[in-house]
Amino acid sequence: MERPFDVVTFDCCGTLIDWERGILEAFRAAAAADGVRLDPAAVLAAYGEIEPTVEAGPYRRYRDVLGESARQVAARLGWPLTDPRAGFLAQSLPAWRPFADTNPALERLARAGYRLGILSNVDDDLLAGTRRHFTIDFDLLVTAEQVGAYKPAPAHFTVARQRIAGARWLHAAQSHFHDVVPARALGIPVAWINRQRQVPAHRVHPDREVVTLTELADWLAPG
Repeated sequence: MERPFDVVTFDCCGTLIDWERGILEAFRAAAAADGVRLDPAAVLAAYGEIEPTVEAGPYRRYRDVLGESARQVAARLGWPLTDPRAGFLAQSLPAWRPFADTNPALERLARAGYRLGILSNVDDDLLAGTRRHFTIDFDLLVTAEQVGAYKPAPAHFTVARQRIAGARWLHAAQSHFHDVVPARALGIPVAWINRQRQVPAHRVHPDREVVTLTELADWLAPG
C-alpha cells in the first residue's frame, strides 16, 4: 500500500503523553506535602479552563504558564499554594509518561517510512526531557518557545509547513480546540485522536477520527 502522507506530526501532551495523569500526580504530591487533599475531577476541570486562558495572554515561557496555572487552580480549589512552590508542575513534566499505545504506534509509522514530528505547546528543554520516553527519533520539532505563541494560534502550523516544504502532511492530536480547529482553518489534513470520545464544541470536522494511536497506525501503516 502506498503511504497516503509523507510526514505525520503530533501534539505531545495529551496525544503522546498522558498529561492528565501527569498533572494529577503532580498536584496530588504537592498538595499532600501541605496536608491538602484535592478532588481529581475538580483539578482537571479547573486546569482545563485556566491554562488556555493563561496561554492566550502575552507570550511567556511554558514553565511560567504552568506556574501561573497551578497558582490559579490551587486558589480556586482552596489550597493556599505559595508562589515559590508553584514550579512543581514544570518540574514534574519531564517525568510524565507516554500512553501505552504511543511507542508501538510511533515505531510502526517509522518502519513504514513516515517522517515524524512534534508540534508542542512547551519549552525546548521540557520537550527534551519528554523525548527520553520515546523509542524513536523525530524529524521535526516545533515548540511554543521557538514560535513565541501557543496553539490554537497558527504559528506552530505555519512554521511546520515551511519546514516540511511541500511534503504530504498529516497532523494528529487529541485536542480539538488546540489542534483540529486551527489545522482545518489552514487547510492541513488532521486526525483527531479522540481518546475520551468527546463531542466537540466547535463544528469543525477532522479528516479522520480515531480513539487510539493504534487505530491511527492501523490506518496509515496496515499490516
